[in-house]
Amino acid sequence: MTIVLSGASGLIGGLLKPQLQSGGHELISLVRHEPRNDNEAQWDPQSGKIDASKLKVIDAAIHLSGKNVAVRWNARRKAELIQSRVESTRLLCKTLAELDPPPKTLISASAIGFYGDRGDETLDEDSPPGIGFFPDLCKEWEAATEPARQAGIRVVNLRIGVVLSIQGGALQKMLLPFRLGLGGPIGSGKQYMSWVEAHDLIRAIEFALADTKLTGPVNAVAPAPVRQREFAKTLADVLHRPAILPMPAAAVRLLFGEMGQTVLLGGAKVLPKRLTDTGFTFQYANLEEALRAQLQATER
Repeated sequence: MTIVLSGASGLIGGLLKPQLQSGGHELISLVRHEPRNDNEAQWDPQSGKIDASKLKVIDAAIHLSGKNVAVRWNARRKAELIQSRVESTRLLCKTLAELDPPPKTLISASAIGFYGDRGDETLDEDSPPGIGFFPDLCKEWEAATEPARQAGIRVVNLRIGVVLSIQGGALQKMLLPFRLGLGGPIGSGKQYMSWVEAHDLIRAIEFALADTKLTGPVNAVAPAPVRQREFAKTLADVLHRPAILPMPAAAVRLLFGEMGQTVLLGGAKVLPKRLTDTGFTFQYANLEEALRAQLQATER
């Protein structure tokens, strides 16, 4: 396929790009800098500009760009999150809808933040959204793909969980304190953590590209969500370290404010029903195996 990719320099995009290229796909990366070759197309979501001339004959688009959610939120940061996710999605989808012919498939990133803090409730793609800024952001993010859907493009809204990768994200940030024996659960540790091993996420994206039965919201999480205290214990066991120093909820709220309450102290028990129903199998459905696979990569 010829595939347009946004967010190629991010954690997921950086892993996905070489995988797609090794599969024989031709990629056109959306970049903010001046294009360096014919495989780059310039765009500036903030000003609503995109070079559509390089997108004339494409089979699919994968949209992964967006600012990091896991920082303290204030009014300015919330506006940046909305712009980087909702407005960039709307710009890309309007552009794709106007192509003749439009691509057949769009895979657009979303997040399990759609469900909000849901305690012990078991959730799948048919579950209603949660309440608060993050669920509202995810709803707007997914709704922004509507122009593509109206143009007959098959749209997959990939609700991504906590990505386990030593190259970035939550796991990378946890490694140093846990290796020093300073790790432990966050808050009560009772909140559910719905995770996905990075290579399984890349495989899920490839699967969604190929399987035309998949459409709409798709949870990109392993089928075995765990409570945060179990995650901390498993990571500590794999590293042969204790996990006895919890981060109190009060400290999380003080340091991270609303983001900490929502993302770190909140949780959701999310299952990948649509992926498994359409035949996708996870290579790393077990947390310990997923962590070992990632940590072994640091030893090579």
